[in-house]
Amino acid sequence: MNNQHNYSFGKISEIIDRLKAPDGCLWDRQQKKEDVGRYLMEEVCEVIDAIDEDSPDALKEELGDVLFQILFLVKLSEERGEFSISDVVDGVSEKMIRRHPHVFGNAEVNNVEDILSNWKKIKGREGKNEREGGSLLRGIPRSLPLLMTAHKITGRAAREGFDWRDTNGVIEKIGEEMAELREAVSGGRKDCIESEIGDMFLSLVNLCRFTQTDPEHALRSSLKKFARRFLFIEETLRKAGQSPRDVSPETLDDLWNTAKRIEKGNS
Repeated sequence: MNNQHNYSFGKISEIIDRLKAPDGCLWDRQQKKEDVGRYLMEEVCEVIDAIDEDSPDALKEELGDVLFQILFLVKLSEERGEFSISDVVDGVSEKMIRRHPHVFGNAEVNNVEDILSNWKKIKGREGKNEREGGSLLRGIPRSLPLLMTAHKITGRAAREGFDWRDTNGVIEKIGEEMAELREAVSGGRKDCIESEIGDMFLSLVNLCRFTQTDPEHALRSSLKKFARRFLFIEETLRKAGQSPRDVSPETLDDLWNTAKRIEKGNS
């Protein structure tokens, strides 16, 4: 680890104060909560990328960016007299102690299922569901990626018994949805096609849940795989003075299959 500068945690707050001072940075002074919220979401996504890449240096940098955005949001709230960083730290500390009675109290648990069950009961006693309207489907962040949202919503419904009996039932449902999608495409109605594609996505998310697969990670992995193979096609054609637009679909398909064979040979 590099501690060359030895900046303290409070130094970030001092930097933010300086940026927002009357003679500081005009751009930073104009930022609103909504703006910082979007930046925070982007930085969190970059943290996930750094984790996927298994890069400690990148992860360290991106966590720093997330921390900066969090403290910037706190500063905006302090300026409006809403809360301070001490309030944030106190709140999360109390919550974590309260929700881990098997660690900080006398509760007894035998496995992870007991821990999660206690967590759910404690959250219920905190009244969050009541504040959100009482439904188990409420309280899910609206800004979550939609695959994660679908995974959480169907998971909550499943915990209340609204679910298929086994994985085969989900796979059969996917077959039904595919048949309905084919029919919608044949009919050519855009609204029907959109609806059936949405149903197909939801069914696939359910399959992820049954097979304990993270849908976001699965799609991210496939996108990386697609990008690797397409880059291979581009580079191969570039060496021949061509681009994908210059060759036939059959040639592109052959190059794609070559990329697949190379990947399998390297695995």
